[in-house]
Amino acid sequence: MTQSDLPTPLVSAEWLQAHLHDPRLRLLDCRFDLRDALLGRMAYLESHLPGAVYADLEMNLSGPVSESGAGGRHPLPEPEALAAWLGEQGTGNDSWVVCYDAGGAQGYYAARAWWLLRWLGHTQVAVLDGGLAAWQALGGELTDAEPQNAPATFTAQVQPGYVATAEDVAALPTGTLLIDSRTPERYRGETEPVDRRAGHIPGAVNRNWLGALDESGRFRNAEAQAERLGAGDGQPTVTYCGSGVSATPNLLARELAGVPLGPDNRLYAGSWSDWVSDEGRPTTTGNTDTAE
Repeated sequence: MTQSDLPTPLVSAEWLQAHLHDPRLRLLDCRFDLRDALLGRMAYLESHLPGAVYADLEMNLSGPVSESGAGGRHPLPEPEALAAWLGEQGTGNDSWVVCYDAGGAQGYYAARAWWLLRWLGHTQVAVLDGGLAAWQALGGELTDAEPQNAPATFTAQVQPGYVATAEDVAALPTGTLLIDSRTPERYRGETEPVDRRAGHIPGAVNRNWLGALDESGRFRNAEAQAERLGAGDGQPTVTYCGSGVSATPNLLARELAGVPLGPDNRLYAGSWSDWVSDEGRPTTTGNTDTAE
């Protein structure tokens, strides 16, 4: 096998079972619950895929939250800090990395890890399609043993073109589609359980991230993703959510549809929580453009 043998951006449970003991493989268990930050780690300690290390959304996959709220609720980690942590866990620049979470409605944390590694320049990274639920449906092995990987060297090669800032969003060129990945009711401003203001960024369309998945919790095919997200028409997009986490399945979905991460498929990393940290930024409510 060669380095190109890792399918991206998704791997199936069947592929993972066949390659579970490949020495190049590293697994990140990304399970998390925004309502209780300890639940994911507790679930990991109870059982996880063999060889998996736990990647905590707030400890490992985010940076410190600022007092002003600038940067959002889950700011990007410092690249050097994330790279150092990955190396400590035994993940090097030559590793295959597969990220997984619980799947289904809790299925956006693995995509966050996938996006972060791609942002660091690591191309050999994929998400387990369907998450832990798909692995268990296959009868995949679980363990409570934590791996003892030898440290490796992970050198970040940051891809700045993957990220949009609030200033970029405020000055989007004509023809750029701004995608809000939150639920329709949050987009419309009918409810806001977390952030200081309700509504959405003016001009944004709503494409709930859950629409990227089918009834089994797996990603829809490329044609369905292209129809949802405008891929194939050459229109660049910037995608956001509440804090830069649940937007990432939509970025993965656009890559499935043939638009790789980069200037035409960017994440507004701070997202809504960053946008509303500045009272001078405009917001709006109502149903401008909502679809799956």
